[in-house]
Amino acid sequence: MSALQLRVEAILQHLFSLIITSQAMFRSYIMHLELIRNEYQYVTEYNSLPGEHVLLSDPQKDSQESISLDTLFNPDSRRINPSAVILQGNSGNGKSFTVQKMMMDWACDLFRTKFDVVFHVKCKEISHISSRMSLVELLSYNSFLTSDEISTILQRSPERVLFLVDGFDELKYTDDIYRMLPPTDQYQRAPPEVTLCALLRGRILRESCLLVTTRSTAIDILKNVLKQPRSFTEIIGFSEKGVEEYFKKFFQNDRLFRKGYEYVRANETLLTACSIPVICWIICTVIRERLNDGADVMSGLETTTSIYVDFLCTLLEHHSQGSGQSVPTLVKSLGQLAEKGILAQQVLFDEKTVYEMVSDPAGSPFLCKFLFKKRIHQETMFSFMHLSFQEFFTALYYLMLDEYESKKKLMQMVSIHKTTVNEEYSAPRFAAVVHFIFGLLNEDVRRTLWKRHGLLVHSNIQDHLKKWIFEEMSSAASERTLFFFHCLYELHEANFVKEVTEAWPCVFIYCVVLRKIDCWALVYCAQCCQCIKELFISLCELTSEELTIIQPVLYKALSVKTVQVKQNIYQACTLNGFIIIIFYLPVILTSSITMFLYTLLSLTKTSMLLVATSTVSDMYIRHDLKPAKMDQDCTKTLSF
Repeated sequence: MSALQLRVEAILQHLFSLIITSQAMFRSYIMHLELIRNEYQYVTEYNSLPGEHVLLSDPQKDSQESISLDTLFNPDSRRINPSAVILQGNSGNGKSFTVQKMMMDWACDLFRTKFDVVFHVKCKEISHISSRMSLVELLSYNSFLTSDEISTILQRSPERVLFLVDGFDELKYTDDIYRMLPPTDQYQRAPPEVTLCALLRGRILRESCLLVTTRSTAIDILKNVLKQPRSFTEIIGFSEKGVEEYFKKFFQNDRLFRKGYEYVRANETLLTACSIPVICWIICTVIRERLNDGADVMSGLETTTSIYVDFLCTLLEHHSQGSGQSVPTLVKSLGQLAEKGILAQQVLFDEKTVYEMVSDPAGSPFLCKFLFKKRIHQETMFSFMHLSFQEFFTALYYLMLDEYESKKKLMQMVSIHKTTVNEEYSAPRFAAVVHFIFGLLNEDVRRTLWKRHGLLVHSNIQDHLKKWIFEEMSSAASERTLFFFHCLYELHEANFVKEVTEAWPCVFIYCVVLRKIDCWALVYCAQCCQCIKELFISLCELTSEELTIIQPVLYKALSVKTVQVKQNIYQACTLNGFIIIIFYLPVILTSSITMFLYTLLSLTKTSMLLVATSTVSDMYIRHDLKPAKMDQDCTKTLSF
């Protein structure tokens, strides 16, 4: 055989080998798509039993139609295509559900023209991995594709790869992220959180696209590790129509649906709370049980904490009779497990850890049991039905301890004595725990826990919390101001709130998005006091709806208030019984401002004087307040 024939034969063998490899990869790819369709077409309810699920297309049609990858990665106003999108939202707003829907849409060919492959990366699972891993190994850890197949896909067209990184706030944020040199390619091994942050920073696969979900509390940390250009999108939860649709699908009985929904619609605060999907589900569950029992449907549902407490009591009464533990013992053991996870930045627990603390975890309605899939084997894992329940049980556990231990942990939690505080207690992830602590100290809530299940919550910590708020409020940043208002709202004790609010030198809310639920907290605190010394609200994306809610607050402030409605700024102050609205020219009298003025007139029946000026210096205004430079990132919102 001649040399030419040998060479041709070698080439043909090589081509044949490539064809066989390509066919094998194609088969794996098709099987990977089928696996995604099978896994993501169902959504598990928070407290479903093992094996229970509903089709993803069933619960909420509106949410499917409002989510679009093409929209999220469209060019912004400066015609810049973002390579990273931050999808932020409060606890229970549907961030993980959105990611699941996107995975399902891609597997069903809805976005294949934009992305060849989409990887779903769950931060709570990454935090559970202890071994060093490369990006390729990390992606294959819980995937049908092998490391070699993933490597080939990433090399072929990285610009057509999308990573959906879910739950950045659940990532175990260690010193290694800053101390270690990050990997520079997809094969270099490092601690999993370091590898992930290298991907987020663009050190690995710079051309790829990212969508990262996170709670708002972790947004500042994420912005420091996420590559540019990027955009911000906020999930704001259900619209009012979405709440109604959810009630209808939940009750599946027209009479019960109408009765339950009418109760909620008559209570504006509760209706606002239902915009958060997890709260909406809890309220539906509580209302259904109360309607079945013939109880007062709306009693004791004023705050988020009171809603969780009633849900806790309902599940304990109807679903925990055979647990073999007394209720206080069960709740305390769940609290210990919850605290262990919060301190370790962990939401997944192995069987050994759970059984050390909870005697019958499978019988607890607050824990979910599932199989954690790995490349070689499957491991039984547990988690709380939602992260917010882990935070709730942590707060409840702290207040059920004896007085000394309770005070010690709470002093660490809220940083009362900064010299003795461990840094791990000051992280943003503790914000929700502190909210629940305030809410559990409410007298009616404590009485409910004791009366229904013999759960004793100590109240002697209130004085320490009051001292802490007085120390913090004078220097509170804008985000912290809202945090304190929500703490006071959860406490719902008028005398306590009055004392704190009237001592506040200036209520300063600047450059944060004010949602309806924030406005209701602000209104409650204002109604508890005689006056507010100074109120400043600016760059908060207020609409006519939010302005209508906070209208009573304007009467409580003694000095000038600044409010910005989208792009139109005006000053408002009270003087001799008049409300004076001062517009800066040029200004467009938008429908939102017109509606606000009309609402003020109709609700207050007070004279109103409109003044227009072309210069800010003509007005009485604090000159030390300078507009901050707005983040240049594009901002969008999603609602279901």
